[in-house]
Amino acid sequence: MANLSLERRLKKQLRLNRQRAEDLTKRTGQGIDKNLIRRLEQLTSVRRFISVWLILAVLLIGTVVTQIISLSGYYQTLAPASGGVYTEGILGDFTNANPIYATNPVDTAVSDLVFSGLLKYNDQNQLVDNLASSWSVNSIGNVYTVILKPNLRWQDGAKLTAQDVAFTYHVIQNADAQSPLESSWQGINVNAVNDTTIVFTLPNPLSSFPYSLTTGIIPEHILGNIPTTELRSSTFNTLDPVGSGPFEFKAIEAYGDTPQTRGENIELLPFSGYTGGQPKLNEMVIRAFHDQDAMLTSFRQQELTGMAGLSSVPSDLTKNSGVNIYNFILTAEKMVFFKNSSGILADTKVRQSLVLGADTYTLISGLGYPTIPVNESLLLNQLGYNLTYRQFSFDPIAAAQELTSDGWILNSNGIRYKSGQPLEFTISSADDPEDVYDATTLQKDWQAIGVKVDLSFQDSTTLQNTVENHSYDALLYGISIGIDPDVYVYWDSTQFDPRSPVRLNLSEFDSSIADDSLEEGRTRIDPALRIIKYQPFLQAWQQNAPALGLYQPRFIYITRGDVYGLNQHTINTGTDRFSNVQNWEIREVKTSR
Repeated sequence: MANLSLERRLKKQLRLNRQRAEDLTKRTGQGIDKNLIRRLEQLTSVRRFISVWLILAVLLIGTVVTQIISLSGYYQTLAPASGGVYTEGILGDFTNANPIYATNPVDTAVSDLVFSGLLKYNDQNQLVDNLASSWSVNSIGNVYTVILKPNLRWQDGAKLTAQDVAFTYHVIQNADAQSPLESSWQGINVNAVNDTTIVFTLPNPLSSFPYSLTTGIIPEHILGNIPTTELRSSTFNTLDPVGSGPFEFKAIEAYGDTPQTRGENIELLPFSGYTGGQPKLNEMVIRAFHDQDAMLTSFRQQELTGMAGLSSVPSDLTKNSGVNIYNFILTAEKMVFFKNSSGILADTKVRQSLVLGADTYTLISGLGYPTIPVNESLLLNQLGYNLTYRQFSFDPIAAAQELTSDGWILNSNGIRYKSGQPLEFTISSADDPEDVYDATTLQKDWQAIGVKVDLSFQDSTTLQNTVENHSYDALLYGISIGIDPDVYVYWDSTQFDPRSPVRLNLSEFDSSIADDSLEEGRTRIDPALRIIKYQPFLQAWQQNAPALGLYQPRFIYITRGDVYGLNQHTINTGTDRFSNVQNWEIREVKTSR
């Protein structure tokens, strides 16, 4: 009986549990239907809602980032920074870094970077101290005393003294050394009084002497034991030069198998002991190119930072906003030198007529760059320059009348003749684009007054022989004047004598008045007195018209991007672009204002 009762209770409990399970299942299904299934219909609109908010969030973040980047320009700016490798291409070849031998553009560039002189030119083209701390001259003008800066060092760590200075100039004076500077130092006594004092005693007063003290000094402790006859071929000159300049020699590498690809890489490192301060560049590399096209290709491929040696600028570079073109105006004179000693140009009236018949200002306006006219033997604003004695101004009517009065009669063919001889001569010049432009422009001017002008465009080697031998009627050429007005070597009659070591009187100008004036002007120390002494020379030059002045030529320097510290200014030679090289910077970093 008890078992039956227990069984009924168990069955009843089982039914209750089943009922509860069914109720729970039913309620769960209703909950799913209500809270999930029915809401699935709203999922699309919810997804759209979320997407809109996500897009708005992205736009907000992007706007904030853009504003931050834009506003950074207001509180940050690009500033130059130290470091980097500066690679300069130069047209030419490397043969000798020794400053007593260096003459070509590559050699003088390397020499100027490795060696230091007693004096140098700053970036205003002013003569300033370099190894020297000061210099003075006696009242007569023939004894110059130079005091060195203290604690000077060579790049190998040895002490640099006045004995090194004396050694340098004694080597130059020694004919066995075969230095091209020898003739300029003959008769000058150089004496090292002590470690820091050098005295130069000249045979005659010379006011321009300090400008001769920019030649690099060479080390006696390295070269003193080498026979003078062997100095020119010493490995010091090409493989291991040691100087005191802003950069020290690291290595040289020759490359290329053909004349078009051949060249040299000269690697230089900053010298911490340089008197002007350690350079900011990490390295300076000079690449010598024997072929202009190869250099231009290298520059266009961004292998070069700077480039020197071009006579004109390719048009694609002038249009490139990332390229900077520097026109360094030289303290030089581009002139047409008329040979005064023979031929048609020996006639003073013909030379005067040629000056009157040349429209030099129109010629200058067509150069494509601004420069300074040359209208007398001295440069504009140079000590002694006097506007009263400038060459005759352009006046083709007066030129024609002058020729007629001199017996040169205009023929039906447009050429003047005298005693059956045509008024004809040849201008010799370089074959570069600028000289071609100058010569052809003058040819047209002079043809307009009845003069037949032939043109002879020559490569550099041929022209150099023409200049040295004075084998020309007229010569379109540039001469370096420098800061000082001492132009004795260009116009004194002794300077076209075949026995003269340089023969730089290219016009073969012969005037006793000019000779006396030039001699007196260069031997006076007082600037006011020098101005007075030069006036007879200037007047004789004007009246005799030995040459036609054109303009001051330029030195072209091209860089890729900005070179901080490199300032365009008047220079004396191409290597003076390095006057401030220790401050050059090519890297840029962002800094706060």
